Amino acid sequence: MSKPIYLTEAEHKLVSDAVGAAEDHTSGEIVTIVADRSDGYTDVALIWSAIAAFAAVALYSTFPDFYLEKIDWLLGLWGHDWTHREILGIAVAIVVLKFAGVFLIQLIPAVKYLLIPGKVKTARVHARAQNLFKVGAERRTEGQTGILIYLSMREHRAEIVAEDAIASIVSAETWGEAMADMLEHIKEGRIADGMVAGVRDVGAVLAEHFPRADDDTNELPDRLIEL
Repeated sequence: MSKPIYLTEAEHKLVSDAVGAAEDHTSGEIVTIVADRSDGYTDVALIWSAIAAFAAVALYSTFPDFYLEKIDWLLGLWGHDWTHREILGIAVAIVVLKFAGVFLIQLIPAVKYLLIPGKVKTARVHARAQNLFKVGAERRTEGQTGILIYLSMREHRAEIVAEDAIASIVSAETWGEAMADMLEHIKEGRIADGMVAGVRDVGAVLAEHFPRADDDTNELPDRLIEL
């Protein structure tokens, strides 16, 4: 399955230009990333499948006569005398079929992401943002003033991650205001406008605390990265 493309070439340029404009007034370096998702969540799918299989076999073991009568009816049997081996075989079949069925239905993205607990999504998005920040921005600027604006589309979540030089001065609440501006647009489907708003707000904060010096150079690419 091909990865969705969320922004057009023109929208990429819009965000990249916003980064360049923001960095004209600060020594901070802004990295922007839009990702389709932050994790595959295979472990979550396996857990749900195991829970469904366990629940199904628990019901079967609690009400065996009910299920055996239904199987008799489906197979056209007449009061079949079930052996212990056959009863056990049915239990194994229930486990396998229920596990496989629930796992397969989670291949549908809408179902899969609906079943992922919100706290799990938040934790995975945060972890992915931290990893991308370490690869793409952390300790890659002379003044350690890199900052990442990260948007994960499937989970409907965003993160702003800043290096220590910035985080020690700017409070998390300040980034919350930038996040609110960004998400206001994104919730309405205007992803590029949301990223531009986030970049603008982050740039204003950085310009206040880390104004651009005359000899400042652009140390990280301005272009929006779409994963």
